[in-house]
Amino acid sequence: MTAPFSYTIHDQIFWLTTERGIFWEKESTLIVSDLHFGKTGHFRKNGIGVPQAVYKEDLQRMVDLISFFKPKKLIAVGDLFHSADNLELQLFSKIRASFSKLNLILVQGNHDILGNSWYQKNQIELISSNYSIGDFNFVHDPTEISKDDSSFYFSGHLHPSISIKGMGKQSLHFPCYYFTDKAAILPAFSKFSGMAKVKKGKTNRIFAIVENSLIEIEK
Repeated sequence: MTAPFSYTIHDQIFWLTTERGIFWEKESTLIVSDLHFGKTGHFRKNGIGVPQAVYKEDLQRMVDLISFFKPKKLIAVGDLFHSADNLELQLFSKIRASFSKLNLILVQGNHDILGNSWYQKNQIELISSNYSIGDFNFVHDPTEISKDDSSFYFSGHLHPSISIKGMGKQSLHFPCYYFTDKAAILPAFSKFSGMAKVKKGKTNRIFAIVENSLIEIEK
């Protein structure tokens, strides 16, 4: 795995990775968003032949992150799953069982529609809205971020991306981390997801994930 990038928020060290996850050092917590596990199976069930290898690659990146950082807790800020239960989620359950000591917290997203018994069976603590640890809050949708407190927020939902222009009129789009002084919007963990363009402003910071590198966008 490519060496992570150190980012300080409220005097706490967070490590940004090219694998689309953030590790909070002090709390030994891995933060991810929009994993959409089971999405490829959902599409195949509806007659669209998306290869299962896409899903397995996402699962493997998750295993790699857990194995590298050895976190005590994993927080998914929404859309851990994509839709109703399907055969692909059986593979997730097997992997979850192999990391049974990991505290897994899901801040419920709009796609997290599985029944409560399914989450309980897989040792997933389901949070319906806001989850907090000290000065840090975790929500799915950035519109839930409050401007009336001093907390820092982690969210997802938007699948942020940035356009990088090349020679002539050519440009490429890359997933990215989007930071303001108040919040961080994580890239979609799933590589089988759409992306919403964001722009570099005067006060925000953007880190594009370009293959095995993190590139801070300067302008």
